[in-house]
Amino acid sequence: MTRPTALCDVRPAVGRERLLTDLVPPRHFEGASFASYVPDPAHPSQQAAVERLAEVAEQLSAPARGLGAILRRRRAVPPAVYLDGGFGVGKTHLLAALAHALGPQRAAFGTFVEYTNLVGALGFAATVDALGALDLVCIDEFELDDPGDTVLVSRLLRELADRDVALAATSNTLPDALGEGRFAAEDFLREIQALSARFEVLRVDGEDYRQRAVVTDAHPLPDRVLVEATTHRAGATCDFLDDLLEHLRSVHPSRYGALLDGVELVALRGVRTVDRQDDALRLVVLADRLYDRGVPVLLGGDERTALFTAQMLAGGYRKKYLRTLSRLGALAQEGRELVAAGTTGAPTSS
Repeated sequence: MTRPTALCDVRPAVGRERLLTDLVPPRHFEGASFASYVPDPAHPSQQAAVERLAEVAEQLSAPARGLGAILRRRRAVPPAVYLDGGFGVGKTHLLAALAHALGPQRAAFGTFVEYTNLVGALGFAATVDALGALDLVCIDEFELDDPGDTVLVSRLLRELADRDVALAATSNTLPDALGEGRFAAEDFLREIQALSARFEVLRVDGEDYRQRAVVTDAHPLPDRVLVEATTHRAGATCDFLDDLLEHLRSVHPSRYGALLDGVELVALRGVRTVDRQDDALRLVVLADRLYDRGVPVLLGGDERTALFTAQMLAGGYRKKYLRTLSRLGALAQEGRELVAAGTTGAPTSS
């Protein structure tokens, strides 16, 4: 029997230029603009945020930084804005719209984790040099739960600000059942310390536009379904979770995006509780890249198995794990719908 294609078979080779060109808004925000954001009239702060960000985009559009150091020194201090709001109010849409307004030659867009991975791959000085040539750096989901990485990215922001790079950020605000972390501006400003006076906080109030509860689990499918759905299907992969975790240990997280090049459906067999924190954090990064690209997943395993341990869900990285459960749950629902509709992809040519 022909076995399905596996992610474990892929050894992505990613150069410096690819790492930098990948710093663009994710696929499902590729069309985001200020015009396509629909403010809720019940929350005037949304319209105010759109208008202020449009002003920031206009300010950064002229003059271009390529005119030389003299013009850069004469220009006003570049803006730094922080979008403060709850889950599902459109902060990422607005951040992506700002990046699109300048274009990929002048703006970088990435998550907090992508920037820490970039530093790990290129080194701190090379990262500062590469991003320092831009007009704008956008950081989505600035993570407030990892002291070491927070210090690293705060230092990166200081270096970029010293090079007249405009900054824009949001923070990870995935709420639990009690609504924890709905707003995080105070924590964000405390963590960036020396830059706090430069950042302008834009409050974005509102309800979760998705109007749905956070999905934190997904019912597994039988192995037979996973294999049938991915064998001879273009862009489909199928791996045992343990094999994939071992493979991820040998791939730098900055390459997880490239690992998914051409992938349209991912199946994971033997899903179990991940009890090693390093493995769990690698899975978080992979889930983020899957979600960015809108890749549906199929999950197989024991109905009673939790993906992360109770200690992890109560520990310092709990927001990362809750975000991952939410995202995998949403992608798994898409995968189940594909299987039910019999549209898991076109057969590959033999």
